[in-house]
Amino acid sequence: MKLNSSILVVEDEPGIAELLRYTLQAEGFSVEVAICAHDAQQALACALPRVVLLDWMLPDQSGINLLNNWRADPRTATLPVIMLTAKGLDEDKVKGLNAGADDYVTKPFSPRELVARINAVLRRQPSLESSSVQSVGAITMDEERHVVTVNGVQIELGPAEFKLLRFMITYPERVFSRAQLLDKVWGDNAFFEERTVDVHIMRLRKSLGTAADCIKTIRSVGYMLKADIST
Repeated sequence: MKLNSSILVVEDEPGIAELLRYTLQAEGFSVEVAICAHDAQQALACALPRVVLLDWMLPDQSGINLLNNWRADPRTATLPVIMLTAKGLDEDKVKGLNAGADDYVTKPFSPRELVARINAVLRRQPSLESSSVQSVGAITMDEERHVVTVNGVQIELGPAEFKLLRFMITYPERVFSRAQLLDKVWGDNAFFEERTVDVHIMRLRKSLGTAADCIKTIRSVGYMLKADIST
């Protein structure tokens, strides 16, 4: 079994749940299945998995509502979540990703592609051995507590902006194109246009307030996070 390779499958259709269990166990993951939001909450209360596969349509509440609750809780704010649903319209995908999903897979799905997407999400997560607190200039991020401060004052960030800052603060002074940010922060989701990055950068700057200038626009290239805003 892979180290720290537990996956929580939140899926109320028995056939799909068993297919997922069989596929993931064959790849070396340990799998727990929850058939409703209530069972999923109980499972998370006992232990956090490495990844959650979350169906949108659940019998007791929607997966989106459940995801919003997780992102509002510091304990589960950065828990990797992949939406797995029959809702395949672009606006549904964007809604799921903006709610904080790390990826979005539509049914019917290819088991091999799903495993590849799970592994891609895991690769984008910070090392378990690394410190959960990182600072660049006036900005400090405590990922474990899901807290961001500017000059010691806590600020509020949406799920997408938190993930964007988490990536940029890990690689300060490096320039990333919009396409790179889409890939590294949200995964290779073709239905997200590159200009979507501009929207989240704008929201992030607004939330950073006096530290907004730390996010530098590199003309015709992309963006970078600078520690010294005087240059």
